[in-house]
Amino acid sequence: MKIGITCYPTYGGSGIVATELGLELASRGHEIHFITYANPIRLDPNIPRIHYHEVEVSNYPLFQFPPYSLALASRMADVADTYELDLLHVHYAIPHSISALLAKQMLASRRRLPFITTLHGTDITLVGVDPSYFSITQFSIEQSDGVTAISEDLRCDTVKTFGVKNEIRVIHNFVNCDTYSPAPEERSKTPLLIHLSNFRPVKRVLDCVRILAEVRKTVDARLLMVGDGPERGAAEHLAMQLGIRSSIDFVGKQNHVERLIRQAHVLLMPSEMESFGLAALEAMACGVVPIGTHVGGVPELITDVVDGCLENVGDIMALAARATELLTNSSLHERMAKAARATAVDRFSTESLIPQYERYYEEILAR
Repeated sequence: MKIGITCYPTYGGSGIVATELGLELASRGHEIHFITYANPIRLDPNIPRIHYHEVEVSNYPLFQFPPYSLALASRMADVADTYELDLLHVHYAIPHSISALLAKQMLASRRRLPFITTLHGTDITLVGVDPSYFSITQFSIEQSDGVTAISEDLRCDTVKTFGVKNEIRVIHNFVNCDTYSPAPEERSKTPLLIHLSNFRPVKRVLDCVRILAEVRKTVDARLLMVGDGPERGAAEHLAMQLGIRSSIDFVGKQNHVERLIRQAHVLLMPSEMESFGLAALEAMACGVVPIGTHVGGVPELITDVVDGCLENVGDIMALAARATELLTNSSLHERMAKAARATAVDRFSTESLIPQYERYYEEILAR
């Protein structure tokens, strides 16, 4: 198939999933065209059957805000027409699904161009419920030829919030278990915690710093903070206040996070909202035990005390106690690390999940 993919090309879960999906589909023989305003993070456009089409937005003085969604729709239509795309697959509802709908209508007189919208979480739980975007988000879902959600929890939230009648197909996030794999020889000799995110408030980055402070009362541990965003400055300041700044490495955005993850023993994901938990899945594939919270779709991924740990949001002492136990009990850590890897391989590998997307594409095209 010839598939157009649009996403936010930034350091966030939706863009990473979209990019990894395109790469996996290309490896299976499909022709993939990324249509975005910048080259997506983790995307190597030199890979066979991968194409990148930049969306250029003219910034006329008349426009207080450049009309990106219109430029995107025009570019989608051009690419679809020129390269004879079979369908568009957009990630994150607003504005991508509306742009795809416009592109579909622009080409309606000449050819059919169905589009699928994948919901990732905050496009529903934060942006979508904003009164300014509620109606357009609802409309975009209803007008999509196909809709997927990355967890059953997100599917239920979408139906409950927007009352949509469309079928929403749950296709969980996935991980390449060859790329993300354990490497015991690379694991840090010092007990190491790791956190990966876009450092937005919802990720509760400051909790990671507080957890380390508690853990260090028992264990001489370090924390690796991967990513960047609005909470980084506050996290660094808190680390200074708590006297543990020298025990934390802020390494910013990284393209090859698998090289960093496999160095750690435990991943911290203390989010107050998480529709799935891609960082936790990538850690599990590397044999790193995740500690998360009882929110959203996380319990669909992590089974408490089997392949990871779950605690309540904001319970620093409980989260720190779990981390301390894992760092001091080697047999417990080894058992849970093996279980985490098994979960990734058995339930969330590309071999299991990518065919689900392929079948869904074929289903939409056959309608």
